[in-house]
Amino acid sequence: MSNNKSLFTYAKNDVLAGLIVFLIALPLCLGIAQASGAPLFSGIVSGIIGGIVIGFFSKSNFSVSGPAAGLVSIVVSAMTDLGAFEIFLSAVVLSGIFQIILGYAKAGTFANFFPSSVIEGMLAGIGLTIIFKQLPDAVGFNGPDKLVGMRDGERGMNLDILTGITENIHLGAIVITLICVGILILWQTKGFRKIQMIPAGLIVVIVGTLLNYVFHTTGGSLHLSEAYLVQLNVPNSAKEFLNQFTLPSLEGFMNPKVWQYALMIAVVASIETLLCIEATDKLDPLKRNTSGNGELKAQGIGNILSGLIGGLPITSVIVRSSANINAGAKSKLSTIVHGLLLLVCVATIPAILNLIPKSALAAILIFTGYRLAKPATFIHMYKVGPTEFIPFVVTAVAVALPFLGLLKGVGLGMFISIFYLLRSNMRIPFFYRRIQAEDKDVTTLELAQEVSFLNKGSIKTTLNSFAEGSTVIIDASNTEYIDYDVLEEIREFYTIQAPSRGITVSLVGFKNDYKIPEGANVHYLMTELEQNEDAKKWSGKHKKLLKELNGDKDK
Repeated sequence: MSNNKSLFTYAKNDVLAGLIVFLIALPLCLGIAQASGAPLFSGIVSGIIGGIVIGFFSKSNFSVSGPAAGLVSIVVSAMTDLGAFEIFLSAVVLSGIFQIILGYAKAGTFANFFPSSVIEGMLAGIGLTIIFKQLPDAVGFNGPDKLVGMRDGERGMNLDILTGITENIHLGAIVITLICVGILILWQTKGFRKIQMIPAGLIVVIVGTLLNYVFHTTGGSLHLSEAYLVQLNVPNSAKEFLNQFTLPSLEGFMNPKVWQYALMIAVVASIETLLCIEATDKLDPLKRNTSGNGELKAQGIGNILSGLIGGLPITSVIVRSSANINAGAKSKLSTIVHGLLLLVCVATIPAILNLIPKSALAAILIFTGYRLAKPATFIHMYKVGPTEFIPFVVTAVAVALPFLGLLKGVGLGMFISIFYLLRSNMRIPFFYRRIQAEDKDVTTLELAQEVSFLNKGSIKTTLNSFAEGSTVIIDASNTEYIDYDVLEEIREFYTIQAPSRGITVSLVGFKNDYKIPEGANVHYLMTELEQNEDAKKWSGKHKKLLKELNGDKDK
């Protein structure tokens, strides 16, 4: 009872948010299915399952699941190799089983290894991708794939190409887009604060539809025809509606290629889901954390059911998830509502949905993309520093590039982040202090908590730089781990190089199992240090250390 109460606590907000997400998800489901070469209805099926089933089992408050653009290339390859949609559905079912196994194997913590700069870059890259992908619908572009004057191998722009573009855009779509974007911008201002309880996306859809109706009644050239509106099949009977569902082929489960594609889908879908869950949690105003293991199990259940009734593979999708948050959602009820609306509308009122201009939906998505990739985010990351800014920008740009995409873009960002991490570890293996005591150079190297083989080069260079006759203290008191290669360098310096160069070395705090001699005599340092004014700036810790090494603790 308490669960039901908590689920419906914010029903008013969640129902309206679910409506907005539904209006955004509908064309996306259809578009992804079309891009995948699958039946359009399969995209709706996966959206329904992603909303109702995964929405119910998921522990995320805002994540919205459905067909994702990141899986299109895999689906296209699988459909080509397997030869039949029914056989491909077997791979979808198996991928769900693999995801459940990954969930129980505790693979859901994988996303915790991604730095925030890469996650932020992924969000910005997705925002840029949304904007670019929606531009054709925003301007009502309905031209051929290859415009006049664009021949194979031809690069650049010429007058014929520009003419082809301008002849294939629709002024009515541009007007609707501009008005709708204006509404979305104004809705964020203080002047509209009193009515901000009404989701701006809902107003945009209504205004866009009414504008096109006005264009139609006035008989002007701004009217948008069916090609510029949401297009959904309209079943004439319940039997015709049910016939759109497809069952998987049992023979597919015996096909080795099906298992290969199933594993591929499971891995890619799981990575995208974990990354999107991580990103969605960052957008959560309350900063709640979602269990990655639990999410993989929920996604697995959803993909099994999706494959059983003719749907595409499902992942958590940041586009719909961020739109869900922006629409004012408070709990996962909004996700379930969006799935229910997909089911109800495709079964009952698809003709009404077909009145909505694509340009109105494009305006919502463009504004959502802007919020993900707003200039303020780039400025903030730039101020943080290059070690965060460069991985962020590389990830954002790579994710937005069509020939790279989300996974390769994130991978490239991770590569850059790891490079900076390795470089940082190579440069900061110790704290360096140096004091001139009369004619003696007294230098202390206080090793870091972790000293790995990556620090070998830096430490070796530093040890070789000491002048003849100087005095060196190597302090490992606060060090938990020293790599074997580094220990070898220190041991060689202590036993061979230092004596040959007249350097006095004291090794302090090294564990017995390191097998390095400790306690070189530095008694003669005390008088010189105490007479030197710079010694007053030396830490009390190291003065005490010198006294203890001299066996003179009473001074």
